[in-house]
Amino acid sequence: MREDKNQDQFMAVLRVVAPGTALREGLEHILRSESGALIVLGDRPEVMEIAEGGFRVNADFSPAKLYELAKMDGAIILDEEARRIIAANTQLVPDLGIPSNETGIRHRTAERVARQTDALVISISQRRGVITVYKGALKYVLRDLEVIFTKANQALQTLEKYRAVLDRILVNLSVTEFEDTTTLYDVCKVIQRVEMTLRVVKEIEMYVTELGSEGRLITMQLEELITGVDNEGLLVIQDYAQNLDDKTPQQVQKIVETWPSEDLLDLSLIARALGYAGGGTILEQNVSCRGYRVLNKIPRLPGPVIENLVNSFGNLNRILNASLEELDEVEGIGETRARSIKEGLSRYWNQLLQERYR
Repeated sequence: MREDKNQDQFMAVLRVVAPGTALREGLEHILRSESGALIVLGDRPEVMEIAEGGFRVNADFSPAKLYELAKMDGAIILDEEARRIIAANTQLVPDLGIPSNETGIRHRTAERVARQTDALVISISQRRGVITVYKGALKYVLRDLEVIFTKANQALQTLEKYRAVLDRILVNLSVTEFEDTTTLYDVCKVIQRVEMTLRVVKEIEMYVTELGSEGRLITMQLEELITGVDNEGLLVIQDYAQNLDDKTPQQVQKIVETWPSEDLLDLSLIARALGYAGGGTILEQNVSCRGYRVLNKIPRLPGPVIENLVNSFGNLNRILNASLEELDEVEGIGETRARSIKEGLSRYWNQLLQERYR
């Protein structure tokens, strides 16, 4: 939970200073002029208590105003949304007892102010030409856009490979489900690959956030590559997890999300997260599919009808072998829908056979 909170805080910080924002434009002006600056976002009492001297500005924010005010030595205080300039040329006097590993006076002050007030503080180094942001204990040096683009494109290539592998594993799982030969290994491999794919997605989302308005093309490619991945993972869990009354598929997925990478490589741990017990041969165990994921492949089949089907027949194998009359007896299914279900399952099976031998 703490990791999620830190990640959300980090992403929020990146959004504030991302390219395309007025604040980032002002920061770039200062950087290009080879000047330094110390900027605090937040006029809360904790900040104003440690601000001495300077003068009140209380004016609407603009990149040009920020650039001009940065020519003075003191700090600039903005409101939390960076929409107004509150004060300029102020001296910040944080608690000197707060530890800092920074070497320059400006950066030490920025780190201590961020730790003491939890405000977002931005320090621009005149000598090194870098922008460093601080928020609480968080410190991050903004990278050159070309570097981020390179890393984002590399991550996209990795994601493309991961998605191709995941698609092949999903086809294999579907085939075993139709043939009623699924093992826990097949199931856990899919859940593992879904989580590995989603972790690459999170990394790319960080790059996209840092790129701001410059990351539109990366976003479009990302959306195309991840369509349906999260839902597939949840449906696999819904098909195979034990004791769904105690843990929802989302809760099981959350458990797997918190694992370090080395635990994710252990498929038996995933099997236990699904509620299965056993020793070294746990992954060889044959399991029965409830049918949620396959039934979701049938167009225009409502969720409540899928639920009724699973509750009535118990597993996918019985649904596949059910007659039109037996399907017709399920609540919400008439003769027309029963025939549509049979035809939809048949089409999906033929599609699987084509993809299997492609």
